Amino acid sequence: MDPSPPLPAPEQKARLREALRRLRRDHVAALPGSMMALMFLRPPVPVAAMVPEGVTVGLYRPVGAEAPTLAYAKWLHENGRQLALPRFASRDAPMTFGRWTDPYDEDELEAGPFGAAQPRADADDVTPGVVFVPLLGFTARGDRLGQGGGHYDRWLAAHPETVAIGLGWDCQLVESLAVEPHDRPLHAVVTPTRLYTESE
Repeated sequence: MDPSPPLPAPEQKARLREALRRLRRDHVAALPGSMMALMFLRPPVPVAAMVPEGVTVGLYRPVGAEAPTLAYAKWLHENGRQLALPRFASRDAPMTFGRWTDPYDEDELEAGPFGAAQPRADADDVTPGVVFVPLLGFTARGDRLGQGGGHYDRWLAAHPETVAIGLGWDCQLVESLAVEPHDRPLHAVVTPTRLYTESE
């Protein structure tokens, strides 16, 4: 009999986050600049089909080694989708989404309390119908490991009709995750080489 009981889910997640942050950082640092420029240029056709014209799409501005989103933003903007970004009034405030009218114009954004660029306070509040979500780890069936703040899980729980799609690197795929009741699954995950969907 193994004398060591399994770790509680929060501790399992904390250890996995630390390992995945290192793995992701090292993976991105090793990518040639020419290869980076070719990744995440536009949503794959099946993903674009999940984002109908006219819908408001929530994106994120990447921090550190998170998967890039600016090329997606430009493609969506040029192909009839409205854009939004997460916004926080303070580090303790709930996450909302503010309208992002032009991905070519940095002047309409400001630094948020977590270091990511976000819409200014005078931008309209919106509720995206599709949200592209950052992640630290994911499973092939759409379980997601985030940074640990729970911002996306809480927002998605309050908006269950919104389609959530993860963006990540292939190295972030894990076989399984300790899933807790508050964790919200993803409808799909896009990596540079694969598309994982709920049906898999």
